[in-house]
Amino acid sequence: MTNIGILGAGRVGANLANKLFTAGHHVTLGSRDPEDTAARAAGVAPQIAFADQRTTARTADIVINATPGDSSLERLTGLRAELSGKILIDVSNATRDADDGLPGDLCYPGSSLAEKLQRALPDTHVVKTLNTMLFMVMTAPETLATPPTVYVSGDDENAKKTVTGLLADLGWQPAWIEDLGGISTARAAEAMILVVPHILRRHGFKPFAVSLSR
Repeated sequence: MTNIGILGAGRVGANLANKLFTAGHHVTLGSRDPEDTAARAAGVAPQIAFADQRTTARTADIVINATPGDSSLERLTGLRAELSGKILIDVSNATRDADDGLPGDLCYPGSSLAEKLQRALPDTHVVKTLNTMLFMVMTAPETLATPPTVYVSGDDENAKKTVTGLLADLGWQPAWIEDLGGISTARAAEAMILVVPHILRRHGFKPFAVSLSR
């Protein structure tokens, strides 16, 4: 059992929390107002704890960033001490909203949120993954008609190995996990979000992943 803290208690965070708890981990959901979030968290397993984001980061062994990507850098830079020495799994996409509320332009063209986080948190092992799919696929990849791909980027090999183990707990088979290399490769994975709004406008919010076929 691993103590996992999830920063962000929206659909992504809650979905990950339930599956990781079912896999046997102790999970805390961190939000700015944990009491209000706990009261509104329908469908979240009652054994999942709620705390403020600073406490969540401090008490966890592994932290998942599921906060809005356009504000993640500012939020997490303020938690530098709490995240020191830990693995930070970044599943967010840093984009500016288009007029219809769907993802628009990248906030960090020529770079990536993951790279910015690694630079701002030098004592933390940042690993980028799970950002190239709708949130329900993160914890149920087997429900897609064709095998999906999940991409992994990070500078620390041991951290990526640990994250790969958590991906297995979420239902990802080894053949579906593509290690792209160092954290700089996250800019490629994050750029894949640019195709997502076009797919959503044409087909609605049907589960899909941006995958690699061989």
